Amino acid sequence: MKSTIFRYNRVLITSVFLFLSIQYSFGNQEDIANQIRFRFETDQPKERLEIRDIPLASGDGLFPFYTAREFEPVWSENGILKEMAYELRFEIKQAKYDGLNPKDYHLDLFDAFFESFEQNKEAGVTNEIADVADLDIFLTDAFFRLAEDLEVGRVDPSVLKAEWEIPPIVANTDYGHLLTEATQGGQLRSYLVSLYPKFMMYRNGREVLRAMENTEEKDSLDWKEIKINKSIKPGDSNSDIPLIRERLRFWGYLSDSSDVGSKNYDSALVDAVKEFQKENGMEDDGILGKLSILALNQSPEDLIDKISVNLERMRWLPDTVDNSEFILVNIANFQLDLIDKLDTIHSAKVIVGKRYHESPIFMADMSYIVFSPYWNIPYSITRNEILPSIRKNPNYLKEKNMEVVTSAGKVVDPSTIDFSSKSFPYWIRQKPGGSNSLGLVKFMFPNKHSVYIHDTPARSLFSREDRALSHGCIRLQDPAKFAQILLESNRGWTPQKINEAMHLDHEEIVNLDRKIPVVILYLTFWADSNGKGHFRPDIYDRDQEVLKALRN
Repeated sequence: MKSTIFRYNRVLITSVFLFLSIQYSFGNQEDIANQIRFRFETDQPKERLEIRDIPLASGDGLFPFYTAREFEPVWSENGILKEMAYELRFEIKQAKYDGLNPKDYHLDLFDAFFESFEQNKEAGVTNEIADVADLDIFLTDAFFRLAEDLEVGRVDPSVLKAEWEIPPIVANTDYGHLLTEATQGGQLRSYLVSLYPKFMMYRNGREVLRAMENTEEKDSLDWKEIKINKSIKPGDSNSDIPLIRERLRFWGYLSDSSDVGSKNYDSALVDAVKEFQKENGMEDDGILGKLSILALNQSPEDLIDKISVNLERMRWLPDTVDNSEFILVNIANFQLDLIDKLDTIHSAKVIVGKRYHESPIFMADMSYIVFSPYWNIPYSITRNEILPSIRKNPNYLKEKNMEVVTSAGKVVDPSTIDFSSKSFPYWIRQKPGGSNSLGLVKFMFPNKHSVYIHDTPARSLFSREDRALSHGCIRLQDPAKFAQILLESNRGWTPQKINEAMHLDHEEIVNLDRKIPVVILYLTFWADSNGKGHFRPDIYDRDQEVLKALRN
């Protein structure tokens, strides 16, 4: 009898454990929901919610999201992963074409989970509830983080040393609601794509990055840095010419059959260099100078980093210029574009701030034009440049068509001033005229930086490749043409009247009949409407800081 009871109890206990095991492993939605609830309701003294000692980037948004759905799992049904879970993993892998690192979105973890679940399926073993619950939270966390990074950028530009004062786009998407819609409507990708910047250059830039990734996979060059002491000119012989030939052949500017061993800078190579220079925004003169060599030293890996940095910058830009008229100045491209309804109406070369006098990145509204302007010289330039020149040459003010004024604008006789004194309670301004440093016209968009767009008497500088030469303001080529376009809707402002206004002995201020947004930004890469990628030198050395923040 004892033996029978013992056998009965053993069978009963075994059955209970088997039942519990099945309940734990197989799990219905309620069991998994309870496990998810347990993860959030466990008292954790840490600042961030962690699962398996892994911090969750979207901790603040996860709890209300799961609470609203009573902790029901998103990515599985009765312990079996939905197709949408695999779709999200695919989209995370595709994030590399946004310049993002897929590993920042738990990719390694998902690969391990998915492999384990596949092995369980092949072995006929069910997935454990704890694993299904944890994976669900990780997947949701990854979706929230990826969605936010696509919408507003991964890096906060306000924490960078290099100031970026364009008002950033504000995240106004409820990612929980977005995910709920995606689960109901399918096509997870379309919901993520809806978060991309609205600029076509972003989507085209992604495709350039995709192509560059493919190019990088085929790359077998060593990309040793080429260094030159002086420019290499057509007809020269140089030991670095074989490397230059090799790289131009790699990028498709020389045929595969071309001889890369020759050290002579022959006509075929000159033609290839000119095409390369033109494609990279340089003067196509065939002379291999600093900028040409700098561009030739960039490997596919370097260009992948450059594209990634600038896709991130594009994600910082607000969508406030969709179809409106605006003026775009890309510092790194030394160019101004007037854009209306997404069409480029006018383009012109510009000169921007040199190193240590860098042009700031910001937005403001252009509201008026000043013809025949005075140049009110900033005090820093007065102190560091003008006053020392006056002390050396008493006729300096007269020669430069300058005058001294009080803060109220009253002209002061310079003979009454002791310029050797440390104290100088005046301002110096340059009178209107052809020698005025602002040229014959300036375009005003009031801002805290006192930066504006203006003419210049030194027009020969526009022929230079590197045009980072100013104290921060933007010097414009052919400003009369620009003024004509801006004043087309202002009655009476004919080209003749504009020319007359530019040659007065006093200022003339003309208010525009509308305010035009001016966007001064810094992009060392962009893709045009035809999908072609454009790369420019990082003249202010700002890319590395963004790249480091993006990769960390």
